[in-house]
Amino acid sequence: MPAIPPSLYAGFILGFSLIMAIGSQNAFVLRQGLRRQHVFWICLPCATSDALLITGGVMGFGSLTLLWPWFEQAMRWGGAGFLIWYGGRSLLAAWRGGESLEAEATGAGAALLPVLATVLALTWLNPHVYLDTVVLLGAISAQYPQPLWFGIGAALASFTFFFSLGYGAAALAPLFARPRAWQILDLLVGLTMWAIAVRLLLM
Repeated sequence: MPAIPPSLYAGFILGFSLIMAIGSQNAFVLRQGLRRQHVFWICLPCATSDALLITGGVMGFGSLTLLWPWFEQAMRWGGAGFLIWYGGRSLLAAWRGGESLEAEATGAGAALLPVLATVLALTWLNPHVYLDTVVLLGAISAQYPQPLWFGIGAALASFTFFFSLGYGAAALAPLFARPRAWQILDLLVGLTMWAIAVRLLLM
């Protein structure tokens, strides 16, 4: 049986770390999961959108580095700066505490099309999704000998996260209604982001 490329693991870990932070898209998926309404059709466009953007970043970034040799280094330093800021924000949130993500488990069922329109807007109208997927993951993938496997790992992380969140919402809601759980999550996210930033700066 062929060994799984290390690039796939790296892409999975970073992709998962980027998308598991608190955000409006994740909150919407959680609410729909608690209500058990259109869960599959909410998770699928979220994960598919990420996969498309990640593919664009991984495939397009290599072409840009051939045209502009300085571009890879600039994006590497820019990506490291973003990770330092992102990790610092998560660590500050962990220090302050008091955050919780609440979602109502009750409510009238909504029609599928308006729900899809909402989740697509939360996904494609969020400027941070382009920075995370196209720019940041694209830049980091270029540091690995098999960038395609890195992208596959990041895409798998997106599918794993959204479907786990949507279908596991009922079990997770009591836990993440407590601020302490979010403090631990923010701490892990912050330390992961800083560790990746250090790796980029030392390359």
